[in-house]
Amino acid sequence: MKEIKQSFRQIMDGAIAASMRSKGIDYKLNWGASLPRLKEKAEELGMNYELAIALWKENVRECKILATMIMPADEVLPDVIDIWMEQTPTQEIAEQAAFNLYQYLPYAPVKAYTWMASQNPLYQLCGFHIITRLFMNRQEPNERGINEFIDQAIVALQGDSIPVRKAAMAAIQRFADLGLVYERIAKSALKQANLDFL
Repeated sequence: MKEIKQSFRQIMDGAIAASMRSKGIDYKLNWGASLPRLKEKAEELGMNYELAIALWKENVRECKILATMIMPADEVLPDVIDIWMEQTPTQEIAEQAAFNLYQYLPYAPVKAYTWMASQNPLYQLCGFHIITRLFMNRQEPNERGINEFIDQAIVALQGDSIPVRKAAMAAIQRFADLGLVYERIAKSALKQANLDFL
């Protein structure tokens, strides 16, 4: 752990860290390391459950992102993921966790639907990002899933959170990409809610 933290000094970027601070994104410690550099570090470390758990406990931006990159998706239990979600401090960490780890979980659809229905914008954001990735991987929802997804997406598009609205619209676009039937369902639902399909 000490070696990993020291390695951040070599990949730090003060300008990125300062820019985040000016936007109100506050971590106890933020080296401003770029995502490609963190990805290289993750490849160097390899998948490692224990190390991922230890890294996540640190209130350091790079540690949390690295944890999402090296956590084996097939080993981590839903309870651990729930704890991680509760402890997610920023939109950036929520998005990184969804892209690097949550979309690959064997129970990813369950988390996506549960989190989309949450009142917490970070949970919603994660839920929509996960479902977007599942649609991109051609995973088609069943009828109940379709109805639930459309309902949650419409609610999100009419909500106050701009990041959640963007994530919901991206998910609808990927849903529509699944085929003509899906596209018609999406367009019809948006039209009924007086929303435009981009």
